[in-house]
Amino acid sequence: QEPLVESGGGSVQAGGSLRLSCSASNYTTTLGCMGWFRQAPGKERERVASITQGGAIIKYADSVKGRFTISQDNVKNTVYLQMNSLKYEDTAMYYCAARPEIYCPQSKDAYNLWGQGTQVTVSS
Repeated sequence: QEPLVESGGGSVQAGGSLRLSCSASNYTTTLGCMGWFRQAPGKERERVASITQGGAIIKYADSVKGRFTISQDNVKNTVYLQMNSLKYEDTAMYYCAARPEIYCPQSKDAYNLWGQGTQVTVSS
């Protein structure tokens, strides 16, 4: 079983909204950090948002600040990404990532748990 399972991607027109979900219910160890990354064709995988256990530290990429909101449900061991005012340049494969440590680095190389990815396509 995949440790992280994403859902909620799809196609939307610019200005629209989508909500991504990432469940870590298959993982038995407490995860100190969960986050969302995205990768567009020909580009590096970049961190979009991350949140530490309990929500003490939340980080956003500058390109999504004010439009995206990351949140978590500790009971369900699930993290969400609410994406509003979507732009064409938000089109990418979105990946959920996690790590046991209570610290969320920016680099994708620091994360050892990944989901399979969910496609987000925004039409202009």
